[in-house]
Amino acid sequence: MSMYRVALLFSSACLGVMAAPSAGPAVFDVTKFGAVGDGTTLNSSAINKAIDAANGAGGGRVYFPAGTWLSGSIHLKSNVTLYLEQGATILASSDPQAYDPAEPNQWDKFQDFGHSHFRNSLIWGEGLENIAILGTGRIYGKGLTRSERQPNLGNKAISLKLCRNVTLKDFSILQGGWFGILATGVDNMTIDNVKIDTNRDGMDIDSCRNVHISNCSVNSPYDDGICLKADYALGFFRDDENITITNCSVSGYDTGTFLDGSYQRKLFDKPNSPGPTGRIKFGTESSGGFKNITISNSTFDDCRGLALETVDGGHLEDVTISNVTMRDIANSPIFLRLGARLRSPEGTPVGYLRRVNISNFIVYNADPRYGSIISGIPGHDIDDLKLNNIRIYYKGGGTKEDAALQPAEDEKGYPEPRMFGQIPAYGFFIRHVKGLEMNGIEVSYMKDDFRPAFLLQDVSEAEFDRVKGEHAAGVPTLILKNVQGFRVRNSPFTPDTQLQTVTAQQF
Repeated sequence: MSMYRVALLFSSACLGVMAAPSAGPAVFDVTKFGAVGDGTTLNSSAINKAIDAANGAGGGRVYFPAGTWLSGSIHLKSNVTLYLEQGATILASSDPQAYDPAEPNQWDKFQDFGHSHFRNSLIWGEGLENIAILGTGRIYGKGLTRSERQPNLGNKAISLKLCRNVTLKDFSILQGGWFGILATGVDNMTIDNVKIDTNRDGMDIDSCRNVHISNCSVNSPYDDGICLKADYALGFFRDDENITITNCSVSGYDTGTFLDGSYQRKLFDKPNSPGPTGRIKFGTESSGGFKNITISNSTFDDCRGLALETVDGGHLEDVTISNVTMRDIANSPIFLRLGARLRSPEGTPVGYLRRVNISNFIVYNADPRYGSIISGIPGHDIDDLKLNNIRIYYKGGGTKEDAALQPAEDEKGYPEPRMFGQIPAYGFFIRHVKGLEMNGIEVSYMKDDFRPAFLLQDVSEAEFDRVKGEHAAGVPTLILKNVQGFRVRNSPFTPDTQLQTVTAQQF
C-alpha cells in the first residue's frame, strides 16, 4: 500500500469517516414477481410474493416503480419495507373478494366494527417487527368502504396490530376508508411527513407506546384527523402512552381538495351544519388511558377544535399541549370531557382526567353556539388543569335566553360539544373541576353576545390571573355558581379578589 493511501486512511479515521459505505438493503421489484402497473391488473398475489421473498431473505425493500398498482389485501412481514417511488400509486380494489375477511373478535362489543377487526384492509400486519412504508408515492383507497354496513369490503388503508419498530414516512393517502392508518397495540412507531386526504379518520393511534408523529398534514372533513384511542379490541386494557405530535396540520376541506391544492369548503356550507371534523382528539374509545403525551406547534383549519375525552374508564393524565393556532372552528376550540359512558367490561369504574397543561393558543372565528367546554360529572372532577396564554375570537351572537340555559349532565352520553346544546357562556363553560389555573386568557367576539365570557359551576380551587373577557353592556364577565376557593388577580373586570365559598356571584 502506498504511503499516500495509508495517509488517506489515517486521515479518514481521525475524522470519523467510514472508509467504505455499507451496502444498501436488498431490493425486490414487484414487476419481477409479475405485477403490472396499469391500474387494471389485480396485483395482490405478485406483491405478496415479493414481500415473502424479502422476508425469506432476512429482510429487504419491496419496490413499487411509477405506475398504478391495483391490489387487494397486502400482507406485511417482519424486516420488510414497502417503498413507493414518486409516481407510484397502490390502488385499492373495489372487489370484496380481493380482501381478507374480518377476523373474529370476541371483544367486539366494546368498540366499533372498524376498531375490532384488522385484516380486512388494503395493507395489514400483525405481530411484526422492523417494518416500514416509505417513499413519495401514494396509497389510493378508492375501493375501500367508510361504513360498517359493507363489512365484506376492505375498510382501512393501513392496519397494524401488536407490531413494534415501525416507520411510516413521506407517502400520501387519498380516501383511506374508515381509517387511513389504524395502529393498535403498536410500540416504537414514527410517522413523519405523511399527507392524508380522506373520507373518515386520518390516523388512529390506539393503545400504542412510544409513538412520534411529526410534519404530517391530515385533511378529514367527515371524521377525526389525528386521533388517540385506547379501546378493548385486544382483550385487555392498554394505555396510549409516551406519544409526541409536533409540526402537524389538521383540516376539514372537501375530500380530495387538500392533495389537489384547491382547498374547497362546500360540503358543510349550510345553516346549522355540524361542520367538518378534522381535528386532533383523544377518545372516544377510552377503556385504556392516555398518559405522558405532548402536542406542539400545530394548526387547525376549517375543522373542529381540540378534544380530550375519557368516558370509558381510562385515565387521561400528564398531557402538555402548546403553540397551537386555529381558524374557522366548527365547535368548541377546547373541549375536555370526563364522562361515564363506560363502554368497557362490567365493573370498570369512572376514570380520571388530571394534570393537563394547555398553553399558547390563538383561535380565530370559532362557532357561536359553543364556548370552550371543560366538564367532569357529579362526583368525578377534572383535576389539576392549567390554561396559559390563550386568545380566542368567537363569532358571537348569543342571546340573553341562551345565557339562562342549564346544560344537562348527560353522564353516559357520547362526548361531543353538541351534547350540551347551546352553552350559557360564550368563552368558557367550566363545570365539575378541581384545581384550575387560568393565566393570560382573553376571549372576545365579532358580533354582540349577551352571554358572560366565563361561567364556573361546581368548581373548587380556581385561580384567575390576567384574564379578560369582552362583554356587552349589562352582561357580567364572570358568573360563579357553587364555587369553593376562588381567587382573581390582575384582571380588569374586578379588583383583586379572594373568596372562600360562593353560592352565586357575578362580576
